[in-house]
Amino acid sequence: MRESNKTSINHILLTRFNLPSPGVESLIRAKEGWLRQRVGLFEKYCLPSVAAQTNRNFVWMIYFDPASPAWLRDRIASHVKHGYYAPIYRESVSNAEMMGDIRGLIDREREVLITTNLDNDDGIAVDFVDRVQAVTTAQERVAIYLVNGLIRRSEGLYLYRYPRNAFNSVRESWSAPVMAWSAWHTELGNRMPVVELEGSPGWLQIVHGSNVSNRVQGRLVAPTPYRHEFGRLLDGVAEPRLLDLGRDQFISRPVRFVRESGRATGKRLVMGLLGRDGLDRVKLLWRTRFGLRQGLNAGPAKPPAS
Repeated sequence: MRESNKTSINHILLTRFNLPSPGVESLIRAKEGWLRQRVGLFEKYCLPSVAAQTNRNFVWMIYFDPASPAWLRDRIASHVKHGYYAPIYRESVSNAEMMGDIRGLIDREREVLITTNLDNDDGIAVDFVDRVQAVTTAQERVAIYLVNGLIRRSEGLYLYRYPRNAFNSVRESWSAPVMAWSAWHTELGNRMPVVELEGSPGWLQIVHGSNVSNRVQGRLVAPTPYRHEFGRLLDGVAEPRLLDLGRDQFISRPVRFVRESGRATGKRLVMGLLGRDGLDRVKLLWRTRFGLRQGLNAGPAKPPAS
C-alpha cells in the first residue's frame, strides 16, 4: 500500500449532533440536560481530537437541529469563529442533500472523495485522517476501518479490536457516490470491498451515563503508550495496578465476553426473525422502558435515505 497524493482527495468528516430522529429519541434529544452534557463531551473529546489532526486536508460538516436553542447556536458560533467545522441545520438529511452540502463547502471536485463518520462524543488519534488518506486501491469504492481503538470509561482505558467500528470511512470517486452514511457501519462490507488498517489505536470511544449503546470491551491498559496519539483526551485515566490488570484478565474480561456473546446471539436472532426494522423497534421498546432516565446515544436512528 503506497502513500496517496493527498492533494487529489476531498475528505469530509460527517457528524450528527442533535439531528432530529423519530420516536422516543426525539424526546430525549429535546431535553436541555441531554444537550448540555453532549456539548460538554463534544468539547472535551471530539472537537480537540479533530483540531489536533496532523493532516489538515479535510472539511468537517456537523448537522444540527434547526430548532436548537439559542445558547447552543451561540456555542456553535464560537466554534465557527475558530474555523473548526461547518454547521448545517436540517430536520433530516438525504444522500442528495448531503452531496449538495458537501459541494457547497469544497473548492472543487478532486479525484477521490472520502467521507468519514465521527460521533460527537468520541475522539480520533492525531494521525487518523492521515492514515485513512494513505489508503490507495484499484477498486471503485471501498470501506475503510482502522480496526484498533481505545474505549474509555471514567478512569479506565481499554484496548479493543473492532473491525467494523463506527469510525468508518468510504473512499470512492465522484461518480454516483454513496458515502459513509449509506449503511450501518457493521453492514458496509455487504455493499463494497473493505480495507482493514491494523496498527496503533486510531479512535477513542467514550462510555458515559447517557450512552446506552457503547459498553466496555477489550482489555484494560495503561494510558502512557497512547498519550502521543490522544494527548489530553486521556487526562484523568489512571495507571492500572498489577492487581487491576489481573482482575481484568481473569474475571472482568471473561464476564464481558459472555455478556457480549449473548447480546450478539440475541441480535442475530431478532434480525433473522424481524429484519433491521424489527430490531429497531425492539431497541426502541427497550430504551423507552429502561433508557429514558439516562438518555440515548447520538448515533443515527437509521442511515439517511438515498
